[in-house]
Amino acid sequence: MDLAFLHPLYERAGPWASVYVDTSRHTEHTPHERHLAAVALSRDLAGQGADEETCRAVRDALEELRHSSEPHGRALFARAGEVVLDPPLARAPLADSAHWAPLPHTAPLLELAGEDPVCVVAYIDRKGADFELRSALGRQDAGTVAGRQHPVHRTSSLDWSERHFQLRVENTWEHNAAEIADALAVCQEETRADLLILVGDDRERRAVHERLPQRLHDLVVEASHGTGSRLLDAEVEQARAEHVRQRAERELERFLAAREPGDDGRARAVEGVPALIEAAREHRIDELLIRPDGPDAHREVWIGEEPDQLAVRRTDLAILGEQHSWSARADDALIRSAVATGAPALSVTPADGPTEAKAPVGGLGALLRWK
Repeated sequence: MDLAFLHPLYERAGPWASVYVDTSRHTEHTPHERHLAAVALSRDLAGQGADEETCRAVRDALEELRHSSEPHGRALFARAGEVVLDPPLARAPLADSAHWAPLPHTAPLLELAGEDPVCVVAYIDRKGADFELRSALGRQDAGTVAGRQHPVHRTSSLDWSERHFQLRVENTWEHNAAEIADALAVCQEETRADLLILVGDDRERRAVHERLPQRLHDLVVEASHGTGSRLLDAEVEQARAEHVRQRAERELERFLAAREPGDDGRARAVEGVPALIEAAREHRIDELLIRPDGPDAHREVWIGEEPDQLAVRRTDLAILGEQHSWSARADDALIRSAVATGAPALSVTPADGPTEAKAPVGGLGALLRWK
């Protein structure tokens, strides 16, 4: 997940209110239920020590969502009476929550807003294709390709003229498949789609797939539906979820391999809070990996005013010359450091297996950069 959008949160001093709300339910009672949630969450913040102005800002922002049709949810980050950032979520939180802490509680975004692959669904037939853009926020038309219209049907006759006609049919299919592949490649480049789903008869899907540029082959999923069918939201979501799972598995495999020292004696990955804090202080985190159920995620660390001022113990910051320090969650402190150095972060849920089941150890790890 690219964390650049979080920069505004670290350009201001805390403490911060961090709120996650579910907007996935839509009934006649929804406006009243969301009003009650706004009141309850602002009271929760006040009980944790949040100032009155920030509680009011959060409550007002939540009240504005009473009639929202957003399909999943929203996160709110506020301080000093102002909502600084309110990104939409790609999936609904398990429950509404509110946090008041020195740092914004951004770790849940890796699960709720991160890795939201954009898909282009291509509905292919012998005459052309319709493209549809799908994301967590819905669907929209992404264009149409109209190939050659005649001839497109085969015949069973065996005389010379009919065989010549069949050859023209083959040429028309190949021409149309090439046009569709070219247009799909352009559509992917313009939309930056992470996934291309091809829908249609087997022959037409394969013909288009084969003609796509090599760089796109790993992004393609072929759906086993007949010509003219439309994918259900659940089917697209399944393809998107599988894409996210495979990407996380690849990064986890890369992390596991990088833990072993290379020829220069240096490991390209570390895990555990002390090693990660050392890497963050030295600006060596290249990608942060967080396992949501890991026990180290909520472990207490100590932070200073700058993103690279963090330590396992408060006295360590004093030794480093930091005058002011606050306790914070390890995952939130490391995310702040990653944002400052331009490193991405990824939520990983290891597959079952004796080696992978507990990686990274404690739930926090990183791939490293070396000069």
